Amino acid sequence: QVQLVESGGGLAQPGGSLRLSCAASRSIFSINILGWYRQRPGKQRELVASITSSGATNYADSVRGRFTIARDSAKNTVYLQMNSVQPEDTAVYYCNAAITTGLYWGQGTQVTVSS
Repeated sequence: QVQLVESGGGLAQPGGSLRLSCAASRSIFSINILGWYRQRPGKQRELVASITSSGATNYADSVRGRFTIARDSAKNTVYLQMNSVQPEDTAVYYCNAAITTGLYWGQGTQVTVSS
């Protein structure tokens, strides 16, 4: 099992930046895939970005070039650096971990982009 705790959400202005953090309760190298998902109002949850244990990354088309996923193995933490945010990035952002025993989710953190 793994526990995930997100932090870093809040309010940002259009064009601004936010950094989300997700602290895992075990070594991130033991997690096959770490990902950030989001659920916008009235929409289904969608993948934003992911990183594998070997470091390969993947991004949704809507965020590629603006968001960056990165990890700090010493802190067992994965980050989502969000630049040039737009109102359509407003959502609850969830951290996800895929390990051999299943999928695990954090509690979510609200990101609101508004002027």
